[in-house]
Amino acid sequence: MENQSTENIKEISRQLRRDIIKMLVISQSGHSGGPLGLAEVFASLYFKVLNIDPKNPNWEERDYFFLSAGHLAPIWYATLSRRGYFPIAELSTLRKINTRLHGHPAPHKTHGLPGIEIASGALGQGLSNAVGVAIGLKLDKKKNRVFVLMGDGELNEGNIWESMMTANHHSLDNLVGIVDRNFCQIDDRTENVMKLEPLADKWKSFGWNVIECDGHNVEEFIFSCETAKKMKGAPTVILAKTFMGNGVSFMQDDFRWHGVPPSTEQGKIALSEISQTSLGDFIKFDWEN
Repeated sequence: MENQSTENIKEISRQLRRDIIKMLVISQSGHSGGPLGLAEVFASLYFKVLNIDPKNPNWEERDYFFLSAGHLAPIWYATLSRRGYFPIAELSTLRKINTRLHGHPAPHKTHGLPGIEIASGALGQGLSNAVGVAIGLKLDKKKNRVFVLMGDGELNEGNIWESMMTANHHSLDNLVGIVDRNFCQIDDRTENVMKLEPLADKWKSFGWNVIECDGHNVEEFIFSCETAKKMKGAPTVILAKTFMGNGVSFMQDDFRWHGVPPSTEQGKIALSEISQTSLGDFIKFDWEN
């Protein structure tokens, strides 16, 4: 399943969107918009970019991945299951009592999932964790890379900017930041809540290499990641432009779907659009399809 072709990754992205809708309809709790908008990013990372081994999640030579915006957990859970970290059928337990699929991700050792390094949910902390690990790897002269995904609304947190400065100071060229630039956060459009633009210039002013790309274009995103790996002397951030709720017409680019699950009827419509065909009685939830 690793190192898939770009065409396969595009199909995996559609499958991940189907998984997200099914999970949220079953749980009637969780975030819709952000997870749907990141399907291509996660499929590309886990099926092409990251150096990982699902059979050995703690492999010492693995690339580290941190999800700073922990509320995006549904897309991560769907990806980890499809990549082989845990059974696909377990996706139906999202946010249930005694589940390992918590509302915000937690590591295996705290009744969470394999492949998750730290608990996350309090916004702004993921980049700090990633910087710490990247520094440690540098000190140990290890070749592992560290990737961290942040929401654009999350950049309102001051901790992010402190971490940006620290990463540059330590020349962490083993660190790749990814910003989900969908211009939406829970209250409104990002530029109405707290103006971020010119965002690329701000990252550059903190000493980071900046790559801007279309987060829904698999080829473009993978090329951006491979380019980031080759850059030396400074950390790199990829500003991946996406649409919240991508693939579902009534959710797309609408901040109001940030933290709202679809109803059963809305889920049927969403799955029909994602699959480009009528799925009939999808409520049976065949996780293999």
